[in-house]
Amino acid sequence: MWVLYAFGSAFFAGITSILAKIGIKDTDSHLATALRTIVVALFAWVMVLVVGSGGTIGDIDARTLLFLGLSGLATGASWLCYFRALQIGDVNKVVPVDKSSTVLTMLLAFVFLGEGLSLLKVVCMVLIAAGTMLMIEKKPAAEGEIGRKGWAWLVYAALSALFASLTAILGKVGIAGVESNLGTALRTMVVLVMAWLIVFVTGKQRQIRQIDKRSWLFLILSGFATGGSWLCYYRALQEGPASVVVPIDKLSIVVTVGLAWLIFREKLKLKSGTGLALIVAGTLLLLRA
Repeated sequence: MWVLYAFGSAFFAGITSILAKIGIKDTDSHLATALRTIVVALFAWVMVLVVGSGGTIGDIDARTLLFLGLSGLATGASWLCYFRALQIGDVNKVVPVDKSSTVLTMLLAFVFLGEGLSLLKVVCMVLIAAGTMLMIEKKPAAEGEIGRKGWAWLVYAALSALFASLTAILGKVGIAGVESNLGTALRTMVVLVMAWLIVFVTGKQRQIRQIDKRSWLFLILSGFATGGSWLCYYRALQEGPASVVVPIDKLSIVVTVGLAWLIFREKLKLKSGTGLALIVAGTLLLLRA
């Protein structure tokens, strides 16, 4: 059953990137992240009420709370970097770099969780890493911009991948003794506080009134999509191995790239298409690892 949850997570994550790209077009990325997190938090706590796991909060030990909190901080950092990268870069360039967190997650799962690292898994990691490198391409800087800014999206996307890897490992440990929906809700509260602290420190809250109705709609929809992805992801992570759940979740790249072509007309060159094929091949092979 955890495999189905993992694929569900991939689908919702795939549409999240598209909805968010539209929603943050004319909105500060940090403010957009904070607003989206409100929706995710509400969604997560509604699910806690539905399954009736709220009464077990008192049973959570200090170690579990610590790792849930740390995974929440890592998630917040990953989101802030990811949506900034989406705002300044093309979807079909940003997403593959973010999904490269698969390789780092597998290495960290081997080191810290004791999950096996077979020859097949190593081959899969090489395929995914090679595919990601092929999809990395400098974004042309707009007129008047410094040339180095053409790579700015890559820096944010790479940081997003790093924090996403830490999220998976910390989350795996943190939800070991917690009902998955409750664990997701608690982690989301950490992200919510972190995101809004950054908004108020930078004074971005003044821009809320400037957000138009269309941006509000897509920010809210992306929040619901993220909530659905998280609930599926952490349920799968609770029941299945992190070294397999994470790669399946990263198949969201297929959904995202397809929709980016359909909606934004972002086309893949032969090099990028080859890279995408390698990433997908490496990810699917992991199901047999």
